[in-house]
Amino acid sequence: MQKESNIESIAVIGGRGRDGAPEPLASIELKMGDVVSIVGPTGSGKTAFINDIELLADANTPSRRRVLINGRPASDFSGSNSKHPIALITQHTNFLSDLPVHRFLRMHADIRQSDKGESVVQETLDFANQLTGEPIIETIGMTELSGGQTRALLLADAVVIGNSPIILLDEIENAGIHRTKALELLHGFQKIFVFVTHDPRIALLSDRRVVMKNGAMQKVICVEADERRAAQEIKKLDDLILELRAIIRNGDRVGAALLEERLHAIGYQNGVKP
Repeated sequence: MQKESNIESIAVIGGRGRDGAPEPLASIELKMGDVVSIVGPTGSGKTAFINDIELLADANTPSRRRVLINGRPASDFSGSNSKHPIALITQHTNFLSDLPVHRFLRMHADIRQSDKGESVVQETLDFANQLTGEPIIETIGMTELSGGQTRALLLADAVVIGNSPIILLDEIENAGIHRTKALELLHGFQKIFVFVTHDPRIALLSDRRVVMKNGAMQKVICVEADERRAAQEIKKLDDLILELRAIIRNGDRVGAALLEERLHAIGYQNGVKP
């Protein structure tokens, strides 16, 4: 496991919701190794929450939240890209330069991990190619990548080359990334991962989830054994959806008989689990 030795935890101290009232959840502490989901309806303040973390907020954002690192104000980490401990992977990925993939990664590796060079570049590519169904060709330009390939590569880059101790991901389910594989791989790194998500599978495979409403943290739910069992059933259905998507993409038909056959194969009769 890779570990960032000088970061042990971060805490988000509650501010105020859109109505001006104090947040019902006064604070939440995240420790190295945690995988946390942020859930809530569209417009509930999920993205603003991770933006506050990325900005190391100190009562200077609309929410008035404060972020602490190892129990202390995060001011020592602000204002310096080399010391900033957070990587944010958003839904919007634009590149100012159309460098080939390999050169882009090698330049970053030379800056962040010059002693490892080529080996860390290959590790990053291998990681990214486990997340996307479309293999990434290292000689093509960054702007030629699909949305899913781009998000997979940026995530792998943040985890492996950047070795960021805190990684924030905004709606990874919309990126064409293999979600279960991503969570399996990420659990192997001693980092803090925070997912903004609408996806029940991601939420139920996280350690905890923070519920947002009206711009405020409402509560924390710890994922227990019964929800993890539910996640396994959701996985079967999700894998079926992925299979049907691949069939349609390949130009084939999906009929009622095929659907019934596939449902029967995963233990469902007439669309209902016995």
